[in-house]
Amino acid sequence: MVHVVLDAMGGDNAPKEIIKGALKALSDSPSIRITLCGRKEDIKAELEGIKYPEDRLFIENAEEVISTEEAPVMAIRRKKDSSIVKGMNLVKEKKADAFVSAGSSGAILVGGQLIVGRIKGVERPPLAPLIPSTTEKGVALLIDCGANVDARSSHLVQFAKMGSIYMKHVVGVSNPRVAIVNIGAEEEKGNMLVKETFPLLKNCPDINFIGSIEAREIPNGGADVIVCEAFVGNVILKTYEGVGKMILKTIKNSLMQSLRSKIGGLLIKPSLKGAMKTFDATEYGGAPLLGLNGLVVKVHGNATEKEISNAIRQCETFKEQNISQRIADKINIKDE
Repeated sequence: MVHVVLDAMGGDNAPKEIIKGALKALSDSPSIRITLCGRKEDIKAELEGIKYPEDRLFIENAEEVISTEEAPVMAIRRKKDSSIVKGMNLVKEKKADAFVSAGSSGAILVGGQLIVGRIKGVERPPLAPLIPSTTEKGVALLIDCGANVDARSSHLVQFAKMGSIYMKHVVGVSNPRVAIVNIGAEEEKGNMLVKETFPLLKNCPDINFIGSIEAREIPNGGADVIVCEAFVGNVILKTYEGVGKMILKTIKNSLMQSLRSKIGGLLIKPSLKGAMKTFDATEYGGAPLLGLNGLVVKVHGNATEKEISNAIRQCETFKEQNISQRIADKINIKDE
């Protein structure tokens, strides 16, 4: 059984959509147990009249909520009875395998490091979401997308190693191609960070480093693991999401312009639906914070039932493949 703690109070659609996602995950997989962490009265009100497996769904009362406006470090230290702090403590104490939240990104990043703790030897845990790409598996891993804006070259090397492990054992890419984001394919190009990191990745024997990748080649399947510091990664991620919405809106508007286009739209609807699914960020679950002693997953603040459910199932694969221990082994450090 994989035990996931779910922040029932985090995000724009809490607790309703969070709980719906939990119930869907329980229905889809018999090997998942979930603890809903948050205000017990609010959670019970949402569950009233709903049948669910009581032996696999539990409630951990937490009266406080950390908002996105609060300073993350102070909030984590002061709000000990918040859903984020109590949920992460369950992971720290090995009472649960993973923590999933749509709440404050800053609090989740700080809490992951201060409460769950880094694997010994990991310098900086990165956020690593899957993004659409024409690779073998249809996705690439973007690492880092928001946790370490001022990263060093040694951090990016570790990101490459952790990303390779994730793509191989969770996504199923046998020999993941690793590339560093750059403004050109030539080795001598880039800012100081890229120039310092490139030779380190090139001489790293335990990754399949293929060189630099320009942003336009990321959607075209240029690499399986896309390495960058968080500022660049976040810009790439947000651009992806914005372009995806724009494409969907443009296609929809085009198909509604005339009777002929409407008829054509009906004819291609099944194929189009499958293609457009590629641009739906909710299909890929959340972004794991890699390199911790337990799994912490951040989902979008406006996450709905599908994204929550997929993020929970993501935790199942992470646990089955023992990713944390594999990361510890890759950097030649064992968990204490």
